[in-house]
Amino acid sequence: MKVTQVPEVAGVYLFEPTPHVDERGFFSRTFDAEIARSVGIDPDGFAQDSLSRSRKGVLRGMHLRSGGGEAKLVRCSAGEVFDVVVDLRPESPTYLQQAHFTLSGDTQASIYIPAGCGHGFQALTEPADIAYRIDRPHDPSEDVVIAHDDPDLAIPWPLPVTLMSARDQRAVSLADHIRPGVPTAR
Repeated sequence: MKVTQVPEVAGVYLFEPTPHVDERGFFSRTFDAEIARSVGIDPDGFAQDSLSRSRKGVLRGMHLRSGGGEAKLVRCSAGEVFDVVVDLRPESPTYLQQAHFTLSGDTQASIYIPAGCGHGFQALTEPADIAYRIDRPHDPSEDVVIAHDDPDLAIPWPLPVTLMSARDQRAVSLADHIRPGVPTAR
């Protein structure tokens, strides 16, 4: 498994497995604790695994957690997605920068996203499954949602948005999120 630090956003890592392919299909290791440790990620620090399935064109994001934030390891297990990470940590050297990825069930690559970064994706296929491994139990009261179409972010979503959750539709602008004391969509 190859691991690469993503230069656009500090602390983001791309994990690319080397699948064994033969006439039956493939076998791939999608997580390796020793490789995670080699880049400073505590594999024992993950608390929950979750899975989402989305239809083509569905957009989920831009999500993050308040409080202590939430680090996550994200992988497309089936289908394909356009995945986005935005650095929303004011103390970070890459504050407000973003990185884009195409994640696919064919490659099984994973992205490690540190706490304090916004994350979202758009399904490019019908369906697209995303597996999440997060470092603390989910607490809906800490949900933060930044508008996916905020002009200050100018994220180049590849498809027209076909569907979003009500929570994502109520998202706040980036400017409102970074202003102290402004409520965030829940």
